[in-house]
Amino acid sequence: MATFSWSCLWASGRLPSMLKLLVLATGGALGTLARYGLNGLISQRFATFPLGTMIVNITGCFAIGLFATLALRSEWRDFLMIGFCGGYTTFSSFGFQTLNLARDGQWLFVALNVIGSNALGLLAVYAGWVCGRFLNGGNT
Repeated sequence: MATFSWSCLWASGRLPSMLKLLVLATGGALGTLARYGLNGLISQRFATFPLGTMIVNITGCFAIGLFATLALRSEWRDFLMIGFCGGYTTFSSFGFQTLNLARDGQWLFVALNVIGSNALGLLAVYAGWVCGRFLNGGNT
């Protein structure tokens, strides 16, 4: 008797899209809860520096690098890399994509990605803060 495998349907793109979304959302929810718990635990002890966020970003980068190199079935890879790591930290995606650029010898794009993401990210946070203050009547 042939056994049924979700992985065959996933890889072929025939897995029902709602089930794919549920798998990714579950991974994202678990990643979010992991980030919330770890960041909260660390931030209670180190309130003056965002060490919790830094540790989440670094461990997320480690996790996505690990998951990318393990021999995983595609549904597990998507659950872990897109779902869990996406909920845990998007910084891991930034790190992984930058590593791929470096491995391909695309050093200009590495520099643009690192400098652009950080500089533009900080500018975007500031712009959002300014807009929020404006919408809030000038109050922070």
